[in-house]
Amino acid sequence: MSHSPIAEYALLSDCRSAALVHRSGSVDWLCFPRFDSPSVFARLLDDRAGHWSISVADGRAVRRRYLDGTLVLQTEFESSSGRLVLTDALAVGPNERGHQLGQGSPHALLRRAECTAGTVELTVELAPRPGYGEEPAQLRALNGGIAAGGPGSTLLLSSALSFVTDADVAAAAVTLRTGESQAFALHHLAGASGATWTADEIVRRLDGTVAAWQSWSAAHQRYEGPWHELVRRSGLVLQGLTYQPTGAIVAAPTTSLPETVGGERNWDYRYTWVRDASLTLEALWVAACPDEAKDFFDFLARAALPQLEDEGRLQIMFAVTGERDLTERSLPHLGGWRGSRPVRVGNGAWNQRQLDVYGELLSAAHRLRDQLGDLGPEVSGLLTDAADAAAASWRQPDHGIWEMRDAPRHFVHSKLLCWVALDRAVELAGALGANPAQVNRWRDEGDRIREAILAQGWSERAGAFTQAFGSDALDASTLLIAIVGFLPASDERVRATVNAVAERLTDPRGLVYRYKTEDGLEGNEGSFLLCTFWLARALALGGEVARARETFERAVAFANDLGLLSEEVDDATGELLGNFPQAFSHVGLINAAWAIAQAEAGEVAPTKEPLR
Repeated sequence: MSHSPIAEYALLSDCRSAALVHRSGSVDWLCFPRFDSPSVFARLLDDRAGHWSISVADGRAVRRRYLDGTLVLQTEFESSSGRLVLTDALAVGPNERGHQLGQGSPHALLRRAECTAGTVELTVELAPRPGYGEEPAQLRALNGGIAAGGPGSTLLLSSALSFVTDADVAAAAVTLRTGESQAFALHHLAGASGATWTADEIVRRLDGTVAAWQSWSAAHQRYEGPWHELVRRSGLVLQGLTYQPTGAIVAAPTTSLPETVGGERNWDYRYTWVRDASLTLEALWVAACPDEAKDFFDFLARAALPQLEDEGRLQIMFAVTGERDLTERSLPHLGGWRGSRPVRVGNGAWNQRQLDVYGELLSAAHRLRDQLGDLGPEVSGLLTDAADAAAASWRQPDHGIWEMRDAPRHFVHSKLLCWVALDRAVELAGALGANPAQVNRWRDEGDRIREAILAQGWSERAGAFTQAFGSDALDASTLLIAIVGFLPASDERVRATVNAVAERLTDPRGLVYRYKTEDGLEGNEGSFLLCTFWLARALALGGEVARARETFERAVAFANDLGLLSEEVDDATGELLGNFPQAFSHVGLINAAWAIAQAEAGEVAPTKEPLR
């Protein structure tokens, strides 16, 4: 359904991989056994690229929801003769509870269809297309299910139904009456064979997955402020984007959902950006106790420290197990969502210079220092070297937070986050074991960055802080100047910048664009939800709570019926655009809701110091 609205999809996760399920009951995106593996189903990007549908004759979806505290999906269908409830989940390991979520994930997609009233005619169609649709499925029927062979792995469908198969599609039909059900499990096996599961085993696994997610929520979810259901859902989404074996966090579980329909701004987000993951951990500090933070910092130390020590720079992104080469390539056989091509895997930004990553990393470590405890030599070495790299490189141009694909520039946001890196490093000096000479250098370079931003980042003509030194162009990332504590929200230059963004960098709905300048790519993009949440947060910090609430509500109105957000909104149609669901957007939602809650309580949401 490569034409279907992005908002029609729901996320499933086992904290290792992800699936997207359409409202109609079709799984149109699934990567096994990890987030960035080649897809098994990719009808999201091309109708010929594989799906697994469970549908009701003349039925329509009337309601869908996640079971409380979980990423287990229930969709209710009504037909002229009855009602069916379809429950979908990516299985986690048996008896997993709390922090163990995802440790023993068996790489299995579970589905249970239960008739709750009357009779329903159920049709099941399995059409796997491994390797982004390029590898033959080689289906064969066996006792208790269907096997689909592929190079080096097998897909095994467990089902009591009798399927009719041809070379690459298996189909079955059954009539269910009130109280009757059918259970299915699609396993990814590393080898050529394995045992199918009985219906009872599938139901036990499904019940165990519900219990595991609810146990995690009970142990972690603790935000009770305004919009707490949206905040808690966002916390679950961010946890669902975590790769449990290493602690890596992907930016989104999809690739090539476009920033503009039919355009070329189609990127693979199934990797862990240092920036995105660090900001995710800070948001989880608000939404859900981030006790897994230590895992991420340990992962990053293993992946990044050798390069940081050898080359004096921090790579901006990694694969979920630490691979560094994410060379980008296109898949010309896939037509793309609504014809948006090319479809890309890998990400060419992996070797860009982006200086802001030092600040996000050290800011997260500063915010989460209680959870991190004793940093250990590798993590403290990573953070110390990151601060040294910020001090040494802040004067250089870079590609910036928005990963511009043209010439490097002196972006204000990059300088600002280098200042954050040094500011937080000074405050963490004791935990880092830094020597006095290092601390003095960090402090002195931080002062120089401040002087440079105030002198060159402000434009009298624009009446605001701008995108780059010497530029008059606005950029939503300058909203962070107060958020990170560089200047107080009451500063007249900050207020002028906030108002300039609100008045001159928004679409007709009042959603915020990232920027309006040339960026080396053809075409335009939609408004950016993270930036709209930044505006709400900046307004709350400045005491303009009513405007902050209005801005926040404007952004969350574009969440789908399950509370999920993509990256952008089409400024013409109001449709969600970009990879989905998007960590950045849910990070922005959490932080803005909390800032508004703090402002309404008469407190200032901290930029550095926890106020728990």
